[in-house]
Amino acid sequence: MSISPRIALTGSGAVCGAGMTVEKIWAAVIGGQSAVTPITLWDAERWPVKITAGVNGVKNQELVEDRKLHKSISRTDLFGIYAGGEAIKSSGIPTHRETLDAAAVSLFNDRSGLVVGSGGGAYSSNYEYLPLMTESGGDMRKFGAALGSAVNPMWLLKNLPNNVLCHVGIRHMFKGTNACITNQCAGGVLAVAEAAESLRTDEADRIAAVGHDTLIEPEAVLGYHKLGLLSTDVLRPFDRERTGTIFGEGGAAVMLEKFDDAQARGAVMLGEFLGHGCVTEATGVVDLRPDGDGPARAIALALADARITAADVGMIVAHGNGTRASDASEAKGILRAFGGNPPPVTAFKWCVGHLFAASGVLDLVLALEALRQGIVPGIATLDAVDAEFSTLPVSRDPQKPRSDIALVICRGFGGMNVALIVRAAKA
Repeated sequence: MSISPRIALTGSGAVCGAGMTVEKIWAAVIGGQSAVTPITLWDAERWPVKITAGVNGVKNQELVEDRKLHKSISRTDLFGIYAGGEAIKSSGIPTHRETLDAAAVSLFNDRSGLVVGSGGGAYSSNYEYLPLMTESGGDMRKFGAALGSAVNPMWLLKNLPNNVLCHVGIRHMFKGTNACITNQCAGGVLAVAEAAESLRTDEADRIAAVGHDTLIEPEAVLGYHKLGLLSTDVLRPFDRERTGTIFGEGGAAVMLEKFDDAQARGAVMLGEFLGHGCVTEATGVVDLRPDGDGPARAIALALADARITAADVGMIVAHGNGTRASDASEAKGILRAFGGNPPPVTAFKWCVGHLFAASGVLDLVLALEALRQGIVPGIATLDAVDAEFSTLPVSRDPQKPRSDIALVICRGFGGMNVALIVRAAKA
């Protein structure tokens, strides 16, 4: 059996309601500060859910300087482009590339890739059609005749699912292997896994993996509320009084490189990517197996891919979205995968909200920071662990990781379960 090349994590970037830098987001997590605030994007006074963890008070130009580009991309694209650029910049790759001659730069760009994950579940792109549909009174001929003058001609460009892939690639001249993954909450972590596999098979030497999403818009909020998935006050992962999740928005990204290449250029390493696992429960769009089979199998695959045992894992960042069914089945899956003795478990959505396709990548970024700091942050909104899984080692207070390895779990509609495993860089 051939040995896969080691994969280094050399850069990260993130933006969400808690901040525009990894440092600020981490400070909010450690400080027990939630980014949940009243909805500001529309008048939600009569709305059944009035809170989200939005990126408030940030101008579009702070995310993407080019004002012309704002006309042809959407809000979620702004987050993805920003996070991807921050991860690439923090990796030191642009500075290193400047030291190469022209021929080497050409090859470097050809061997630099990009994989982007998005949720693909936003409905705001359809709102431009609603006034005209009302005026047409159901007459589709009338609707079609007026369509050209009523709808912004930039509509198509703003809603391309690969906008982030396109513009991050152009900005940073990453011309190698690329992919756009649209898979609801799992889109971002699958982008990380795809990037790792592409490095393992020598498709590229370095790849930026990005996750971005925003579902903070009326139809999504109303739809998820009707499904009984949204909290109206606080997101309480694994708490006996949990009532649902809370929408967040933003983007997160990591830079993955072949370890030897990163080491040769003197990169400051954040950690090492060890393995991944992905399964589906095949139960339905929103149904989950109550026994935790999905998370347990994803964890087992990730451990096998990383060539480590459950005992080697030092901490777990759970999906922890605060819904009754997901938290219960995830907890049971963790306990099953770790023989009833898992390492300290935490979750971050209580602080930043549920970022959907960006959530798992942000969890990965924060897991690396937690390992670097030697602390498993507590869940500030946790009062009492649900008796159904009382042995799950979650806490309101900080804990200490057992080792320098973290497991990150991400779940999505359609029974998706993804697990990623990383090791912190040596100090």
